[in-house]
Amino acid sequence: MTSWAPPAGGHKLILGMVHLQPLPGTPFHRPDSFPQILDTAVASARALYDGGADGCLIQTVDRVYSVADESDPARTVAMGLIARAVVEATGGDFRVGVQMMRNATRASLAVARVAGGDFVRAGALVGQTLTAHGMVRPDPLEVMSYRRSIGAEHLGIVADIASTHFTWHGGGKTTAEVARAARTVGADAVSLSHPDARTTLDMIASVREAVPHLPLILAGHTNHDNAARLLAAADGAFVGTCLEREGWGGTVDVDLVRRYVDLVRGAER
Repeated sequence: MTSWAPPAGGHKLILGMVHLQPLPGTPFHRPDSFPQILDTAVASARALYDGGADGCLIQTVDRVYSVADESDPARTVAMGLIARAVVEATGGDFRVGVQMMRNATRASLAVARVAGGDFVRAGALVGQTLTAHGMVRPDPLEVMSYRRSIGAEHLGIVADIASTHFTWHGGGKTTAEVARAARTVGADAVSLSHPDARTTLDMIASVREAVPHLPLILAGHTNHDNAARLLAAADGAFVGTCLEREGWGGTVDVDLVRRYVDLVRGAER
């Protein structure tokens, strides 16, 4: 049993993104920049916490990635230090997630398990998806076996099924079918998004019909103008750009977080 299930009573999970600059062990890492990366990540997570968000997703932004489920040791250690610092800087009810791009799901599970996190996000868990870095071919058996081997069954796995990170390669599968496949192999929730709000709502409706009790998280494209409408249909959202100073990749702004949270909570009442 994982701790992933959204709170009862229609409460929507607001999970802010903590985007990291390139980490040690990656080609674009700037020497001696790790202390600043860690401090910025903690400050962003704390802004999310103070602004009323329910949690965060710490995501690597290393610019170039392996498509295999692997991570350089230095990169994994750096992510572990950051995740632990975020856990210590926030409250016990604040959910901390880990996503090591492109699809280093086992390393993400290891970091979350050791650092005291709550969930991981898998850019691909079933099927395969073509990315700028090559074809990502996930192995759900390895992921689920590894989660069990390290005693991390309590960690939630949120699987992308239609998003910036995942499109079912070769077609032939509806979003609802991909959601059912992800659930079958062990996903605790799925995430999806589309730039067009109507398309997003249609995808949500199809997944709800196919897998009624599967938690569904928006994978992007929400902002202060559309959040209340889109979250009325979903269980939560990963929220990035609209909460960051100077746009994507900037430090999270606590005032932008409070505005977003107030809009969503106001719609819940």
